[in-house]
Amino acid sequence: MVTIKREHWQALVDHARSEAPNECCGYMRLADGRVEEVFPAENIRRSPYGYELGFKDLMAANELEDQGFGVAIYHSHPRSPAEPSQTDINLANYPNWLQVIVSLADPERPVVRAFWINGGEVREEPLAIDDG
Repeated sequence: MVTIKREHWQALVDHARSEAPNECCGYMRLADGRVEEVFPAENIRRSPYGYELGFKDLMAANELEDQGFGVAIYHSHPRSPAEPSQTDINLANYPNWLQVIVSLADPERPVVRAFWINGGEVREEPLAIDDG
């Protein structure tokens, strides 16, 4: 299970809303099963149908992993559920990085879910919100 503070959860949702109708993306630093920091990034594809982190952001996420932190990549689905699309599965090149999806399919009830994707296999990781 991964725990995310309410403020970090809200930062993901706010980022998704600010980029809609395009997908947003970014990355997070994890330690001991907790999200410690959220880093919004630019979706260099600027598309409602996909995302791509730029080189600088991808290298920064790699540096976090090199420093011993866990890494989560997040992106939004402006009009579809918070589950990996076939494109998401095909492009998941970092099996040690958690994939987090923010769905705005129902704008009044955003959904955030997390997944491990490795070699085409998808496994959901429970995500607990810490209101403390």
